[in-house]
Amino acid sequence: MDLEDHLNFDHLFLYERKCRSCGLTKNLIGEFYRTRKDRGPVSSSFSYECKECAKKRIISSRKKSTPKIKWEYPDW
Repeated sequence: MDLEDHLNFDHLFLYERKCRSCGLTKNLIGEFYRTRKDRGPVSSSFSYECKECAKKRIISSRKKSTPKIKWEYPDW
């Protein structure tokens, strides 16, 4: 009797997660950023926001740059 045949660790690890921003279910390892590097690839070490939503949030929250005024040296 082989123990390896009876043990299946797939139920211990999550492979998909639902994004809190867009609500879509995506691949955990490929579509979410890791937040904790010291722990192994467990589900708690990944963010709850997918990479696409994180990029959109960061771009939309950036400070808007003011238009640069074309300045010339005064001609006296």
